[in-house]
Amino acid sequence: MNQQKMRAGVKSVMYHGDTCLGEVEVFPVKNSNNSHIVNRPIFRFPNNEIRISCLSPATDRCLPHSVLQAFAPFSVRCKIQATSSDKTSPLHTLYLTCFTERRTAVVVLGHEELHMVALPSRAESFPCFWCFFVPIRLFGPCLGMLNLRCLAIVFDLDETLIVANTMKSFEDRIEGLSIRIDAEDDPLRVSGMSAELKRYLEDKVLLKQYIETNTVNDVNGRLITVQNEEVRPLTTSHIPIVRPVIRLQEKNIILTRINPEIRDTSVLVRLRPAWEDLRSYLIAKGRRRFEVYVCTMAEKDYALEMWRLLDPEAHLISPTHLLDRIVCVKSGSKKSLENVFQMGTCHPKLSMVLDDRLNVWDINDQQRVHVVPPFQPYYSPQAETTNAVPVLCVARNVACNVRGSFFKEFDDNLLRKCFNLHYEDELSDLPFPPDTSDYILSEDTYVVNENGNKDITIPDGVNGVETEKKLIPFKPKVQEKNSEEVEILQMDRSSLA
Repeated sequence: MNQQKMRAGVKSVMYHGDTCLGEVEVFPVKNSNNSHIVNRPIFRFPNNEIRISCLSPATDRCLPHSVLQAFAPFSVRCKIQATSSDKTSPLHTLYLTCFTERRTAVVVLGHEELHMVALPSRAESFPCFWCFFVPIRLFGPCLGMLNLRCLAIVFDLDETLIVANTMKSFEDRIEGLSIRIDAEDDPLRVSGMSAELKRYLEDKVLLKQYIETNTVNDVNGRLITVQNEEVRPLTTSHIPIVRPVIRLQEKNIILTRINPEIRDTSVLVRLRPAWEDLRSYLIAKGRRRFEVYVCTMAEKDYALEMWRLLDPEAHLISPTHLLDRIVCVKSGSKKSLENVFQMGTCHPKLSMVLDDRLNVWDINDQQRVHVVPPFQPYYSPQAETTNAVPVLCVARNVACNVRGSFFKEFDDNLLRKCFNLHYEDELSDLPFPPDTSDYILSEDTYVVNENGNKDITIPDGVNGVETEKKLIPFKPKVQEKNSEEVEILQMDRSSLA
């Protein structure tokens, strides 16, 4: 008799729907010296009945317990073993189905799901399971991502990927700079602020012309007329919108109108250089390397239009997912991955964030934020071009390294050890799972490849060069601004609503 059978178990009856599968014993998880595994009393099912609602999808290239350990580590609440070794019983059939097809039997208990994982036994011929408790509806999405070798990436918008201004925000900035120039005695500072003022004035003229005539003059003096772009309705209750848009590719400038009927909602948007490099990596060769989300403190209509400009063909986020994946946070509130993934589409452990500010994120999520220098095309336009590698190419390299390192650890450690796991083993025999936070660099560190070439080859998959890429630290020289300048140049997002 094995050690498991020597311990006292609680007899329960297992059902699949209304069909009785047989009697089982529920055993507590053995205590461990692992500090991450707490003492757990024996778990009791309601009325001592285990009611399976469904079987999970097959896990394909992963094992069920490797998936569960990846996003809910050490969440085994109990073990279950059949009281009969009858190989013709429905319970044995369930066990074989789960074991051979790599599925779990799912029991819904309130806001949690119990996933019964069929494991081999070293000594017994009885059907036996480990029971993982995880948040409801999270297993399927995480399984899909791990099978496809895909993680999640969350983008901020303003000063991370874009800078946008209305006439009001241009006027506020121009007025603030003019006052400071008049009060400044240092010729060098006056020269710098005057150059910044000139750039604001030039773009204000463009926006004014667009508002008044639906045209602008490009760098060669050629008159460019708006192109009407239809915005697909996001739900059946939405009606199609047609926006007048002008794209000045050579300047990375787009002019658009949030509400096509109100010219005062016109916006001049500057896209951060190398966005196309990052965007292409995320979906290179038709392979989705990251599921994409947006978390911003801007208004929803503004955020939706800015993202449409960044992803006009909807390759990164499909139109059916836009409303759920573009998350707008009220000003003054903290951003959080729990809020971004509130629909149960991912777990923070499988995600990373790209933002120009760290302190706007919940303290628990800051370890997963890769902080980029703020995009400041008026204050410091040369910051994007003087570095050996553009900021968003650095971000692409970081994302590549995070994904490659995560799945190398998943395959070489977690998955390999899960293949050798048996029912008689204990929680301490489970390896710690990889976490994207293990591979995110500190906020003041940036990464380039050794020869400074932004056009690095991004391989398909996670083997070879992608996981072995040598990355060296690089700190770009970005001019510091004092608190007064930050306050004056801060985006007046209320004017973009």
